Amino acid sequence: MELLLSNAPNIARRGLRALALLASCGLPTLAAHAAAQHAAKNTTHASSRQAQRAAFIQAYASAERGDPAWKKQATSLKHYPLYPYLQAAALESQLRTVTRKQVEAYLQAWPNMLPAHDLRRDFLHELARRRDWNGFNALYRPGLGATLTCDHLQGRLAAGHALTFDRDLAGLWKHASLPADCDPILSWAHDHKLLTRKRLWQRIDRAVDAGRGGTVASLGRWLHGRDARHAQHLALALRDPARAAADAVHWPDDTRNRQAATIAMRHLTRKSSDQADALWPKLRRQLHFTKSQRRDIEHDMALFRATDFTHDAIQRLRALPADAQSDATRGWRLRVALARRDWQGVLDAYAAMPAVQQHDNEWRYFHARALSAMGYKHAAHKAYAELADQTTYFGFLAADRLHEPYTICPAHATDAPLDETALLANPGLDRAFELYAVNQPKLARREWVHALRGASAATRRQAAMLAYQRGWYDRAIFTFSSGDAIKLYDQRFPLARQDRVSEQAEDAGIDPAWAYALIRAESAWVTDARSGANAYGLMQLLPSTARRVARRLKLPYGGANDLYDPKLNIALGTHYLAQMAARYGGAPWLASAAYNAGPKQVDKWLSARGDLPPDLFVATMPFHETREYVARVMAFSVLYDWRLHQRTVTLAQRMPRFGKPYTPPTASTPREAVQCPSTQTASTAAKP
Repeated sequence: MELLLSNAPNIARRGLRALALLASCGLPTLAAHAAAQHAAKNTTHASSRQAQRAAFIQAYASAERGDPAWKKQATSLKHYPLYPYLQAAALESQLRTVTRKQVEAYLQAWPNMLPAHDLRRDFLHELARRRDWNGFNALYRPGLGATLTCDHLQGRLAAGHALTFDRDLAGLWKHASLPADCDPILSWAHDHKLLTRKRLWQRIDRAVDAGRGGTVASLGRWLHGRDARHAQHLALALRDPARAAADAVHWPDDTRNRQAATIAMRHLTRKSSDQADALWPKLRRQLHFTKSQRRDIEHDMALFRATDFTHDAIQRLRALPADAQSDATRGWRLRVALARRDWQGVLDAYAAMPAVQQHDNEWRYFHARALSAMGYKHAAHKAYAELADQTTYFGFLAADRLHEPYTICPAHATDAPLDETALLANPGLDRAFELYAVNQPKLARREWVHALRGASAATRRQAAMLAYQRGWYDRAIFTFSSGDAIKLYDQRFPLARQDRVSEQAEDAGIDPAWAYALIRAESAWVTDARSGANAYGLMQLLPSTARRVARRLKLPYGGANDLYDPKLNIALGTHYLAQMAARYGGAPWLASAAYNAGPKQVDKWLSARGDLPPDLFVATMPFHETREYVARVMAFSVLYDWRLHQRTVTLAQRMPRFGKPYTPPTASTPREAVQCPSTQTASTAAKP
């Protein structure tokens, strides 16, 4: 029950716990009676909502498992905003046996509700499984995805209707990949001569652009002769670029083979720049690539030679013709010069950038570093000063170079006073807040987006401010992400004290500001965040990592879903972060890099360039994501330190050289004051 209540507003929790305890003991009637008593004694809207939430939590759990007791448990909820979710959950739990009449009755009662949309979609999948095409076609609506579109077409075929390409298949043909449910439709279309050679190549080209080698191979089986071989070569280039590039030296010289060889080479350079470099002369002799193909291949070869820091990296980058240069190649020319501490090379690389690229804060900072290292002190001071008034990673680094205080100019909400009643008169927004209060954050976000579609900017800001006040921090973070709102630091960098971040961090032996910063960077306080890499919760922990840490700490851990509990996630995440920090002498910047890229990668980079100063080392990390991540976490650490103490520990202190001992700051650590220059100067501050 603690998991269910952990995100409810503080004012609601005490009453909720008492009522939910009755429900969890198997006493639904008593729980309902207690809810009624609670509402009778407290006539305010807030107290009645507390009772409704407790009753809803119990009834929703029953409805999801198909227990008809939900109806009795929900007798007091007929006018509660989330009541339609109970009915939908009960029907969803019985999809294998529910009737079309029952579903249609719900859809008629709640036609514009998100649960109705979900129920229609899910019941259509069930009708397709039953092969009930009459029922399917009666409920089907366009726009429900490729799978149901193909099921609908199967229903039309079952009813004896023929398909045409333009009416029935043209929309599907725009997809780079399609679900298996579409295979019978595509086979029918092929058998009935609808998939002409021209149409097959149109979709193959879309699949190639999307990197879908499986789709290319599947469509290629319907081609013949040279066309079939070309499709095979394209699929191989996407699936096994090393083999395709090696084979291409024996391919006939034609347009499609040159296309496949180009794809293979560009993919291979990312995996092995040495292998690509060895094959390129042979391929150029065999295949007469177009100018743009040669440019793209040579661009990628030079770029990934640079990310590998090969001895010839700068020469290869400089040798690229102007039309083969890009922001990436120009940037990596400067990064390689940084890795070599070739300050004249840094100045030359900066000078080779167009003015727009030179204006990027990263390049401005390293240009100033190079000017200083070359003895141009006045020019360096001026360049640092132009950066130092920004509330950014590079602004903070520049201020450290000048030994000046950091610039942090917080803004405060200037909208009209918050009108909670007016906001919650929007039924969808009311449902969103209620779903959040009963710990259904995913559903809450959907209702939020649906409710605010087309709303004014002022309404969105007011809704976000209410969300912040109620502890739904991610809504404020995402809403206040542009314009002057980026200075609403209280809302954008919430302290979330109810989740005991500071206490957990101190128990793990790490700086609370760093723990807060990492949570903010990892999940933006989305408690149920789940990444494509299968990381869970606020600190984005892998289940295997969480299990190891929980075992070491002797904390209860039942599996991945437990990581959606903020308190457990933070307890495990802060101790894992401490483990990473211990590996690197306590240095939070290196531990942050390891948290993102993995310690093996960081160890590899340290073995090659570990003697670099921290700012240079971060800039030469080969992974763009990790460079951005470390900069973000370090800047966020400063802002959270300021939020906690109104003063801050500098990046110069937070980023010791590799091998130098580091002691995390405590509440008694001396901190630097921050400044807020004139409004005119502060208005140039950029988003951290």
